[in-house]
Amino acid sequence: MPICEQQTNVFPCDLLQMPEALAEASSGGGLRRWWVLYTRSRQEKSLARDLLQYEIPFYLPLLKANKVYRKWKVSTYTPLFSGYVFLFGSDEERGRTLTTNRLSRILAVEDGESLSHDLRQLQQLIASGAPLTLESRLAPGTRVRVRRGPLEGLEGTVLDRRGQTRLLVSVNFLQQGASVDIDDFMLERLDQTPLVGRNLPR
Repeated sequence: MPICEQQTNVFPCDLLQMPEALAEASSGGGLRRWWVLYTRSRQEKSLARDLLQYEIPFYLPLLKANKVYRKWKVSTYTPLFSGYVFLFGSDEERGRTLTTNRLSRILAVEDGESLSHDLRQLQQLIASGAPLTLESRLAPGTRVRVRRGPLEGLEGTVLDRRGQTRLLVSVNFLQQGASVDIDDFMLERLDQTPLVGRNLPR
């Protein structure tokens, strides 16, 4: 099965671990902050390449997907959130993105620390390689933390789907997220109470 090489989807590679270190490091000297870029149709990856060329920090969550082209099965990478790229830039760098002609609008983020936390968790979830489901509408539920396994430390919301437990990791700014199947014994409530068996809140 041919595999399309994954393009750079985060720059610099440690952006989500230490965005504060880059806050005052823009070429124009301005303070950097988070912005959410909403692109024209199917322009997310092209915009990411432009931002990489400009050396402007960004994150584009990508998922591996299998598609069929002319009877060939091809593994490719597609944006998790259609139309969205996350920019960490100054006002000058935000203005430079407009010259790409790939944007529909730019959304300012008031709580950058919260967005950084959500994106960092999402990056860890994607890196686990577990099959993910896009959740385009968030619902209230019990907040939990994963206490063991490759997703240890992740926080999210418990979903119960047809008798299966799923962990929803959300990007609250977008009111969207991704969920993954998980065994409930691996979870604990954020008040530290373990979730045991199927005694999960509905």
